[in-house]
Amino acid sequence: MNAVFAKIALLPTGWASNVYLQWNDKGILTSVAVNKTHPSNTPSVELLLPGMPNLHSHAFQRAMAGLTEYRSSVDDSFWSWRTLMYEFAQKLNPDLLKAVASQLYLEMLKAGYTSTCEFHYIHHDQNGRPYAPVEALSSCLIEAAKQVGIGLTLLPVMYEYSGFGQTPPHAGQARFINSPDWILSLLDRLAKQFPEHEGLRYGVAPHSLRAVCEPTLRELLENLTHWNPLAPIHIHIAEQTKEVEDCLAHYGQRPVEWLLNHFDVNKRWCLVHATHMTQQETIAVANSGAVVGICPSTEANLGDGIFNGPEYLKANGTWGIGSDSHITVDVAEELRLYEYSQRLARRQRNILASDSQHSVGHYLYTHAVAGGAQASARPITGLATGQRADALSLNVSHPDLIGKGDHKILDSFIFSRHGGALIDSVLVAGQWRVQNGFHAQEIEILQAYQRAMTTLLA
Repeated sequence: MNAVFAKIALLPTGWASNVYLQWNDKGILTSVAVNKTHPSNTPSVELLLPGMPNLHSHAFQRAMAGLTEYRSSVDDSFWSWRTLMYEFAQKLNPDLLKAVASQLYLEMLKAGYTSTCEFHYIHHDQNGRPYAPVEALSSCLIEAAKQVGIGLTLLPVMYEYSGFGQTPPHAGQARFINSPDWILSLLDRLAKQFPEHEGLRYGVAPHSLRAVCEPTLRELLENLTHWNPLAPIHIHIAEQTKEVEDCLAHYGQRPVEWLLNHFDVNKRWCLVHATHMTQQETIAVANSGAVVGICPSTEANLGDGIFNGPEYLKANGTWGIGSDSHITVDVAEELRLYEYSQRLARRQRNILASDSQHSVGHYLYTHAVAGGAQASARPITGLATGQRADALSLNVSHPDLIGKGDHKILDSFIFSRHGGALIDSVLVAGQWRVQNGFHAQEIEILQAYQRAMTTLLA
């Protein structure tokens, strides 16, 4: 049946009671009615939240979780981690990538992510030669998402150089290297084999300003605009202080400053991390309409730094969350770490809230949904007519939620954690992909992942 009744649901307008939701065969909501009587033939849930988009993912790095937590030098940093990542990436093939991605996407669903943006930069074989077909690795990600039932925005990555000044790529980057024409050809092949729909979108991701020069970036974006003028554009930017220093040395401007001065950054763009921005840059990004992709668990794990949340909030900036390297996959934890990093930096409490919304949990969750939806370029902005029926059912019997109502639900969901899953079931495009904490293909997917890890760690 294409309907569900929720005793309490979080709608774009706020909390509502006795909500009757209906959707069509494509999983698009056709009706969201409040203060209704529960139809006897309709399944019901106690509490329904909109599904959370994950706006930044490198799927293969899920298999690396826990493998880089040892000191290789006294000044370990992102850059030493990157060397280990290159070594690991060399081991992947299409079958292994699909197994890892399927496990990851299943974990995302169970953690509350109902869609993901895949920043996909491994394209070729271990020697840098194109696969036959060239879309072999990209196809694996689409098939994994389809198998699990998660929404996907696939972002093939443009990667050209190893550093500013058109530094030639090294052997560890051979699998990443391509051209704007190659990216466009890949998009054409993918769109023919897997046409876009409400659950699947394509865009591009110039990896970073150090990996793509200005002429190439212009050509890539011109190609994309001709292909689809609404397609999203994601880029890593200002993640590390060294990146900022190198950009200043090469361009005479900071990364965000340079990008804003040379390109029309607008709502199509997602600036991933943007950790190190000046006040002026922060305000300018907010005014551009672009989304900032904040990845608190990965940024903490890599020692990148802390995003200036209060300044960006004050400027009414748009943002969302991503699990990035997947050292953890947990909606609540990303949101919690975002707030906690602000508290540690400022030695204050309850920082990410506003005069109109005093609940930190409500601010975090609703803004992350809106920003993630924009970055995904898909209709997933919440429980409203015309949007996908993507939602989470919470276990109101969990000790952390007993007796909680209104804003206290989200505050407790994010900031109270005492064992056991708070997410009971997950709805994606009108289908219950997770029920009572279990996915129908969970055992099969885990077994494939176990075989893949045995190979990768051999």
